[in-house]
Amino acid sequence: MGTREPNRRLERLHRETGWTLRQFVQAVNRVGTERGTPLKYREPSAHQWRQGHIPKETVRPLILEALARKLGRPLTHVEAGFPAPASSSDVAPSTVEGLIDLGSGDMDPSRRSVLGISLFSVALTVPNWPEVVGRMEAAQTGRTQRIGTPEVDMVIAMTERVSELDDQFGGRHARPMAAAFLVNTVAPYLRADASEPVRKAMMSAAADLSYLTGYMAVDECIHGLAQQYYLKALELAGAAEDHLTYCTTLRGMSLQAADLGHGRQAMRLADAAAAASPQAGPRMRAFLAGQQAHSAAQIGDHRTALMYLQEAEVAMDKAESREKAFGSYDPASLNYHTSQVRYELGDMRGAVQAMQQSDKLRYDVYRRTRVKERSMLAERQLSIGHLESACATWHLALNDYPLIQSGRADQRMQTMVKLIRPHLKNHAARELYERARLVTPSSILARGSA
Repeated sequence: MGTREPNRRLERLHRETGWTLRQFVQAVNRVGTERGTPLKYREPSAHQWRQGHIPKETVRPLILEALARKLGRPLTHVEAGFPAPASSSDVAPSTVEGLIDLGSGDMDPSRRSVLGISLFSVALTVPNWPEVVGRMEAAQTGRTQRIGTPEVDMVIAMTERVSELDDQFGGRHARPMAAAFLVNTVAPYLRADASEPVRKAMMSAAADLSYLTGYMAVDECIHGLAQQYYLKALELAGAAEDHLTYCTTLRGMSLQAADLGHGRQAMRLADAAAAASPQAGPRMRAFLAGQQAHSAAQIGDHRTALMYLQEAEVAMDKAESREKAFGSYDPASLNYHTSQVRYELGDMRGAVQAMQQSDKLRYDVYRRTRVKERSMLAERQLSIGHLESACATWHLALNDYPLIQSGRADQRMQTMVKLIRPHLKNHAARELYERARLVTPSSILARGSA
């Protein structure tokens, strides 16, 4: 029960947004849906909040996020007139302690639901390169453990193995394993005695693993958790003076924002990634410019989107003439970005063609990506009236779907069921639907049929 005193602070924030009460609750409901907990608030609820009724503890962060997205700045519970959460603290954790706390919560399934980890924050404060470069608490010396190059090599190798598992099977099972490795092995290494070159190399390796763990959280649609891992990756990369991982992480944060429909945030992060990498080679430049193109297209900046897309294509041509590759960014990835740009700019047929080319060029090891992007291709084929082609593409996605554990793949299957149900009189659509019933969990089918 809340106080009957009007909440003047919330009133002031609400007036600043310019929203009606209806628009206010609709914004809160959208955030709830994005988090995976749909809400059905109506105008009387917003009126009660303004009059001093305190919303449920689980709803307060959603209200703050809705207001922050509209106002373009982060907000605290106190600023909105809400009680401070019990876990709040004015003392920011150190990089290593924060990483341990984050990973420990992720390792324990019973804690994940109470961490507020699925809420994406569009007003998240992202540190700039000068703010993090070389800055981390000094390693705690005087311990019996001392690390060297073999420990760094082991962390790098473990990260590569986890990344391979993620590509082939999705992040649902690999991420808790990565979190346990971060907490039990990497964090102690970060505190161990080491020479300065080894210490920086270990921080760089830890940054890369933290980024990968965040990426796997995105795959599971736990977006707030992903952002926290990404922030730790930025801190560690800066401390290690590792431009590559710092820029890669910013670019990953941009991709996350774009996929959630936050175009302006995606553009800011993509531009920040490019600005922080002035000496980028051609493949890295293609990697960054492709994301800038997608972000620009999402906010309707047609000219800038095409400019960056052309820059990415030129850079990729240069990169392909050399032998050294950069991660998984290859011509298949560039064609994916081309499809995204054309889709955002309204060229649906062009988007289909580019996605088909991406599918042809994609290496077989990227099974999880293949499911997600074949599903996207099918959705776009259906949108231009190619029902039977869409069904054939969805069948290809279903070939791999039972082999992976991925929240994003689950969402695509839900969308497939929803889109195909109006066409069940068609033989191809009916056959696809019957096959989906055999290989898709009943909970996914139920949500797609709702």
